Amino acid sequence: MKGILGKKIGMTQVFTKSGKLIPVTVIEVEPNVVTQIKTVEKDGYDAIQLGCETVRSKVSNKAKTGHTNKANTEPKRFLREIRGVNVSDYTLGQVIDASIFTKGEIVDVSGVSKGKGFQGVIKRYNQSRGPMGHGSQYHRGVGSLGTLLPMHVLKGKKLPGHMGNVACTIQNLEVVDVDLENNVILIKGNVPGPKKSLVMIRTSVKKGEQVNETEEFMSYVEVSETPVDTVEQEEIESEAVETTEENQTEETVETEVTEETQEEVSE
Repeated sequence: MKGILGKKIGMTQVFTKSGKLIPVTVIEVEPNVVTQIKTVEKDGYDAIQLGCETVRSKVSNKAKTGHTNKANTEPKRFLREIRGVNVSDYTLGQVIDASIFTKGEIVDVSGVSKGKGFQGVIKRYNQSRGPMGHGSQYHRGVGSLGTLLPMHVLKGKKLPGHMGNVACTIQNLEVVDVDLENNVILIKGNVPGPKKSLVMIRTSVKKGEQVNETEEFMSYVEVSETPVDTVEQEEIESEAVETTEENQTEETVETEVTEETQEEVSE
């Protein structure tokens, strides 16, 4: 088990050389710091605590500053635990970056879903509406609330209420690409949460360390085979050839004119 904290940037798409379109979520992964290591002997379970997104010491309090000082790092905005890891592989103050994951790995992504506010049963539970004719008098209602016998609404009845803004996890997502230069991980499909929200990427609980085969992606960056200097030199040479050709044509025209004038004079 391994994991890292990141920030959801948004969604885009990539194309493989075979022509497949893959929708991906871009997750920016700043370097995480191991701020605490918990063991069975001391805390009752094995886990590591990760911190990300550095904040000013002025914004933080003494308790948080003292906690991060033990790891020899600056105060962090987010602190999250990852259980089930081999704590012997980590040290206090260790920095973890996007290279912890590779292309083709299967991961679980956790976050807080978008808040939708108070919604009806049609949006919240995908129920159907009633006839929209004027005489039906039933359009977007809840429907029957209970039978005659219990004389009350049964528990579990789907009713209007608050929708979204809950912690959830989407399992078995594939890591499409890892960009170490920009500290970005591309995850196939969608992940919970709005843009710029905190997400946690962990090894898949169901599929473990499974790695899928990945295809090569298309690149739209035009790479010139010849260096820029040679291209400029070729342009200069071509311009010189054009000017010499123009001069030669002018000289031939002048010689023809002089020959004609000499012939007229001789006659």
